[in-house]
Amino acid sequence: MTDFFNLVSNNDFFKLLFQSIEEGLVIVNHKGQIVFINERILDLFGYNKQEILGEKIEILIPQKHHQHHPKHVKTYVKNPSKKRMGTGRVLEAKHKKGHAFYTEISLNHIDLENNKYFVALITDVTKRVEAENKIKELNAELEQKVILRTAELEQSQFLYTAVARNFPNGTINVFDKNLNYIFAEGRELYKYGITSKKLIGTPYLNRLPKEIQSQIETELQKVFKGQKRDFNIHIKDQYYHINAVPLRNDDFEIDKILMVETNVTVQKNISKKLEESLEKEKEINEMKSRFVSMASHEFRTPLSTILSSVSLINTYLNKNKLDNIPKHVKRIKNSVKGLTEILNDFLSTDKLESDKVSVNYLEFDYAKFVFEMTEELQALCQEGQLIIQSVDLENDIIKTDQNIIKNILYNLISNAIKYSKEGQEIHYNSKLKNKVLTIEIIDFGIGIPVSEQKNLFSRFFRANNAINIKGTGLGLNIVKSYLDLLNGNIKFESQENKGTKFTVKIPVK
Repeated sequence: MTDFFNLVSNNDFFKLLFQSIEEGLVIVNHKGQIVFINERILDLFGYNKQEILGEKIEILIPQKHHQHHPKHVKTYVKNPSKKRMGTGRVLEAKHKKGHAFYTEISLNHIDLENNKYFVALITDVTKRVEAENKIKELNAELEQKVILRTAELEQSQFLYTAVARNFPNGTINVFDKNLNYIFAEGRELYKYGITSKKLIGTPYLNRLPKEIQSQIETELQKVFKGQKRDFNIHIKDQYYHINAVPLRNDDFEIDKILMVETNVTVQKNISKKLEESLEKEKEINEMKSRFVSMASHEFRTPLSTILSSVSLINTYLNKNKLDNIPKHVKRIKNSVKGLTEILNDFLSTDKLESDKVSVNYLEFDYAKFVFEMTEELQALCQEGQLIIQSVDLENDIIKTDQNIIKNILYNLISNAIKYSKEGQEIHYNSKLKNKVLTIEIIDFGIGIPVSEQKNLFSRFFRANNAINIKGTGLGLNIVKSYLDLLNGNIKFESQENKGTKFTVKIPVK
């Protein structure tokens, strides 16, 4: 293991970070050996740390895949790429006791001290796969029942009627060439208080909404031409699956059609909920993948700076070159400050999600607050940047939570500084009217691409044109959560390479 992994093992923050995630985390070296795991891996696979650290990654997969897996590992080592969760690919894994289970894996790679390491997030999706297989089995069983009952109906009119009357969740119908009812039975009719006698001789299309009559007529006319049709229709809040086949007379001419109409609303709703759950799971997995990507990027630089500066300080001490030490101490302090800011973002997000943040309404001098805030943030500005403030107040004294206001403004103004170039102005305008505090933060920096603006307040989101600028992607998500506590709102306007304007409105007393 390298110093990086020793640092992870000895650092409470990283322990908390890696052990708190719900997915299993595995890091392997270029030889395919496991060099780091979190506790979730032990839960998933049943091993203890001594049994798994240093072993080949093949210990976690079924024996039948061992022959080809090392080749896949070598191929990935040569051409590593990011592989996110939620792509629909499910892989088998092996428990220590020998049984297999289904997993979904997200892959990424990191370079450290000329060595390449590979990071995998592993999620147990066995229940999801079993649920999907169960739905497939149910659909297959349902289709088989329809086929069997249709065959029975063709063999015997008596049996046809008996089965039709007890057909569950639907109806069995026979139409003439004008699509008038010749026969209609099924529990679906009785559910709505309709008897088959009322339908005989009436047009089937008249029972349908006008907007789908033409579509259904076109489909059923194809059946009179000898084609079997299988399609779905949606009426109000109900979903139906239609199977239609031609019926021939003694002269082998098609003069009737048999249509089986099945109410599949329950199955459709279950499928929708499953799709929504899968989509939500994909979003969560994608967010966690973004977090791993962000963490590997944002932590690596300050940690490398700290390690190199400590080594250089030790060298200078041995050579009695004390004049060179202060600049490296400053570098270490700046790196620690950067890591602290990242940690503060994580802590703020955790507190907001667990409802640990309460609003403390107090009176304070907002004009004085603006002056002090601007002066503090001016120190963060790049060369030639200037924060220009404008305050238009009915009353200098307002009543709201000063700390929350400060956190909101710190995030917005520091972002404006960070995403602007040297020498550019940042405007901070405040206006208080009718007990509503309106704040505008305007910059003339890199702006936000239109295609990515919809994700701006998502956690760990970084626009493509900001990837190389330091940040966690949590700031605006935190701002939005703080504003919700104050019953405030935020809007923005942005053009790429022209700048961004954030407008915040907060009710105050």
